[in-house]
Amino acid sequence: MISRSEKVEQFRILHKSGCFLVPNPWDVAGAQMMVGLGFGALATTSSGYAFSRGKRDGAREVSRDESLAYAAEIATASHVPVTADFEDCYEDTPGGIAETVRLAAEAGLAGLSIEDRRPDPDQPIREFDDAVARVAAAAKAARRYDIVLTARADGIGKGVYDVEEAVRRLRAFEALGAEVLYVPGVPDLVSLERICRSVSSPVNHVLGQGVSGLTFDQISKAGVRRISLGGSLARAAGGALLGICQEIARGDFTALETAPSWNRLRSPDSAT
Repeated sequence: MISRSEKVEQFRILHKSGCFLVPNPWDVAGAQMMVGLGFGALATTSSGYAFSRGKRDGAREVSRDESLAYAAEIATASHVPVTADFEDCYEDTPGGIAETVRLAAEAGLAGLSIEDRRPDPDQPIREFDDAVARVAAAAKAARRYDIVLTARADGIGKGVYDVEEAVRRLRAFEALGAEVLYVPGVPDLVSLERICRSVSSPVNHVLGQGVSGLTFDQISKAGVRRISLGGSLARAAGGALLGICQEIARGDFTALETAPSWNRLRSPDSAT
């Protein structure tokens, strides 16, 4: 049995060992499938989980307790480190944010993230000082409970600020002790390179938002240390389900007849 402290150390080692992939399961079966395929770490997906529950992401329709329960299930079912997408930590005060970090550690997680987003579609991004104060509270608690904190600057993806402002925020987050930095929605490879050069801490790049068509090598050479899939994997799976259901509605059952067995799904072979 691998302890949480060992998973935390494994997670830190992965970030020091070059660029690696982190898929984002939204249920235990998916998590076990991904571990079986050889992925060395997992991350939860707030958007994928919210969709699976018929709720909206980023609006606090999924509660902190629900997210913690989901993340704990993934962590318990996996022998690899798991980091949780905890949106804005589901709290408005420094004490509440610190409590989220404590609960994440108690749930067996190796890491968690905090965003500068707010659950308000009219003002989706927090002001600089507010964002920095919240990351300060999260970073202090992360040191206390020994958990890897990822700090996100989400304004590019939301069309609120540019790359320069994202870099300003990342540098502030890094100075406060965030171990991993993250900018969803980076528009192009040049910007990604600029972000990675601007900080010394590992940078996470998410697929499915912003620039598309990049290879693993291009992303790695840009300076990225961690590549996550975010909600794009859940959307791809949802798209496949939609297509199959549309075929069934037309009376075509081919997809069901060629579906893999339960054993194949439970025990995937990374070589095939």
